[in-house]
Amino acid sequence: MAGGGDYSSLQQPSGGYAAAGDDGMASYAGSQNPPSPYAAGGPVASTITAGLGNGVNLQPSYYYDGDVDLGWNLMAKYPRIKSVRIEIEMGREAVAERWIREAVSRKYAVIATFHSAAILTSDQLLMDDPNELFKAAAWWVTNYSSLSKAGEFTINLMNEWGSHAITPHDYAATYNQAIATVRSVYDGPIIVDLPGFGQEAHTAALAVVGKSGQTLKDPKIILSAHVYPQAFSLSRNRAMTTADLDELAATGRGCMLGEFGDDGSGGKTPWADLVKYAKSMDWPVFGWAWNGDGGRMNMIQPVPFQKVSSTAYPYTVGPYFQPIYDLL
Repeated sequence: MAGGGDYSSLQQPSGGYAAAGDDGMASYAGSQNPPSPYAAGGPVASTITAGLGNGVNLQPSYYYDGDVDLGWNLMAKYPRIKSVRIEIEMGREAVAERWIREAVSRKYAVIATFHSAAILTSDQLLMDDPNELFKAAAWWVTNYSSLSKAGEFTINLMNEWGSHAITPHDYAATYNQAIATVRSVYDGPIIVDLPGFGQEAHTAALAVVGKSGQTLKDPKIILSAHVYPQAFSLSRNRAMTTADLDELAATGRGCMLGEFGDDGSGGKTPWADLVKYAKSMDWPVFGWAWNGDGGRMNMIQPVPFQKVSSTAYPYTVGPYFQPIYDLL
């Protein structure tokens, strides 16, 4: 696997990931090797993420054309869930209005994420295509007005655009153009996933601080990392560590963990430890996934989401629930 990244982030209804194991390490020591050359993290830019509490990911686009019961009645029993990150595939705009409306009416903070399953392939060829990110930006221009009528949300411009191998220059230049497009309709914070399936912190940090000939310059962005057992930095040639989170924090931009979980890969990255460290820096963290993973990384059962009906579906929590919920 290139860079160890094409695992659970291939978020479509195919897969099969082993159930979660333990919930992490007792201290951060195992994830601080090598030690960070950056200043210790902390709530440097936390004000931009202040409205986002910890939460969970929902991926409903691929089941019953998105016309599904999202399990709100069960979610309400678990107060650590303050926010939801909802991934929206092109063609699901109308039903996404309902998803957002239901979440907002229940007082959850909402992140709405443009998602393209087609680009998430093991060869990663489409992940660096600027036109894929520009397509997402144009989609927001077309759909933000109608979606925002359902309630307030934060835009996550696109899920996991940019491969492990993308350069800081190309990452910054492409995002600058895409963000400028979105700014024609939206002036709030924009969440930007790190490249490399959310793992290339060094690439994103270089893009923000402008050491690549291009600077990712919008001041109202939130850098979003995705952490799993095989989370790997190709640019650093090692597994992700707390040094990567410190490097993101040192950019002065808002930061978060947009996804975390156990893909069952047996990878050595101490994913739960990194979640705890991110929380110690006051970053919002989002577990993958409430439901919709396509494999075993689903907190509730049955899998997948069930078709919406006149009565709420009686979901229950599954064995994967507690290890994720305990980290919120």
